[in-house]
Amino acid sequence: MAKVKVYNMQASEVGQMNLPDSLFAQEYNEALIHEVVVAYNANQRQGTKSTLTRSEVRGHAKKPWRQKGTGHARQGSTKGPQWKGGGIVFAPKPRDFSKKVNKQKRRIALVSALSQKLAQNEVTVLDKFEVSAPKTKEVANFVKAFKFDKSVLVVNDENGKDIKLATANIPTVNIAEADDLNVYELIANKNIVITQSAIKLLEEAYAE
Repeated sequence: MAKVKVYNMQASEVGQMNLPDSLFAQEYNEALIHEVVVAYNANQRQGTKSTLTRSEVRGHAKKPWRQKGTGHARQGSTKGPQWKGGGIVFAPKPRDFSKKVNKQKRRIALVSALSQKLAQNEVTVLDKFEVSAPKTKEVANFVKAFKFDKSVLVVNDENGKDIKLATANIPTVNIAEADDLNVYELIANKNIVITQSAIKLLEEAYAE
């Protein structure tokens, strides 16, 4: 087990903790992480785009003028894509972009990403993450205390309304609950801050 320092929100050391090998000492599997992230992004797509083809445009199919003798290019209908208000060629239609990834793959990818973050010294363990009021200043002071200059993902056991409001106006700070943590969030943020209680929840959920 890797032993790490535990800090409070003022960046003062308050103890130490042994991180479970089942979460933080697993082999890095880049290909699997990529597969899970691609599936996650695909599942965020709504797939609701829809435009009309020439057969769906309202109107008639009458020739706008006779075939020869007008000086115009020949036209069979005003519903073609070359006409204003005409149909769209290869018009996009509603579709399902979702991809399935089984539970075991998601678990392996998540612990692999956590292990890689720890290996890169990008994991900070907190005793707890809480605010006394829904004020941005408290979270801003937390970021300043740890000197985080890039994006931060705070993984907590539970994020109440005050925490959500306090972090809402700081674009570099993202929050997640241990039960909803996903691989995309882990790799999309440079620094991972995780509370002791969140680690215990993750160990119960993802440890083999």
